[in-house]
Amino acid sequence: MQRIIEILKNVYDPEIPINIYDLGLVYSIKISDSDLEVTLGLTTPFCPIAYLVVQQTENALKEAFPDKNIKVKLDLERQWTPAMMSEEGRKLFKLLYGYDPAELGQK
Repeated sequence: MQRIIEILKNVYDPEIPINIYDLGLVYSIKISDSDLEVTLGLTTPFCPIAYLVVQQTENALKEAFPDKNIKVKLDLERQWTPAMMSEEGRKLFKLLYGYDPAELGQK
């Protein structure tokens, strides 16, 4: 699992320069002997370049696991929120933009 996470940490959101794992866009990872399935979310369901996130994730996983059937799905039902970001993601966001978006709704 750790290897998969490290690979996902090298895939970046096309609009926010934070990797999809720390951004909280990786909703689930399922592994079997022959299959690897990753379910992703989007920061907005209206993202015009969502296909890039899926394509980059598929390519990275296929390169690392050539013997597995790779499936990357989008979950557009579950709404992403900044609270889903990892601590590292929140720190990076604050460094880039000057605030922690997960704290906005807490005040």
